[in-house]
Amino acid sequence: MGMTGPGYPANLPAPQQKRPVWVVGGVTIVSFVVLLYIVELFDSLTGHRLDDNGIRPLETDGLWGILVAPLLHANWQHLVANTGPALVLGFLMTLAGLSRFIYATAIVWILGGLGTWLIGNVGAHCPYVGVQCETNHIGASGLIFGWLTFLLVFGFFTRKVWEIVVGVIVLFVYGGILLGVLPGTLGVSWQGHLCGAVAGVIAAYVLSSPERKARELRRSRTSPPYLTS
Repeated sequence: MGMTGPGYPANLPAPQQKRPVWVVGGVTIVSFVVLLYIVELFDSLTGHRLDDNGIRPLETDGLWGILVAPLLHANWQHLVANTGPALVLGFLMTLAGLSRFIYATAIVWILGGLGTWLIGNVGAHCPYVGVQCETNHIGASGLIFGWLTFLLVFGFFTRKVWEIVVGVIVLFVYGGILLGVLPGTLGVSWQGHLCGAVAGVIAAYVLSSPERKARELRRSRTSPPYLTS
């Protein structure tokens, strides 16, 4: 039983140790991927009815798909193909800070989805001549492309060495998939990839604002005064 008073130290709560960033990040991204598998399992058991809720471009009802499309996949093969990049790139994203990861993901999710809703029918292959094609975009690949471009450019906005190094490594390992922003493969949403990639760059610029402002402040303090004559 603790005592306080003259000659006795006050009972202070033991300081709580914060979990390492990599642990929090790992748990976060693994939980997200597990959620994708739970959704796909439910979708498979219900005859893939959820897949109809993807992004349908320029349709009012298709706007709902912006919120849910990254959680939906056409089949298990589609989900498995996205799993590796989602785990690796998502984990690297969390190392920039969990709050930045959440904000960046939200920006890519919404802006990338909105862009897909606007241009998703562009270049769509239609089997019937003279008929306007309607497309339905689903999958986490747009989000993955956003994470990829975020990691590629974030270090150049912040001017932090380790973030630049991460960007270079990501470019070396995953740079080839950036070709996915180009049209060509039937059944693949290059529009979603492109819009996700653009949203990732926007997210990196917006979320690097504290570092950019601090750099400008340091520059203004160290710049010599201008003299006129």
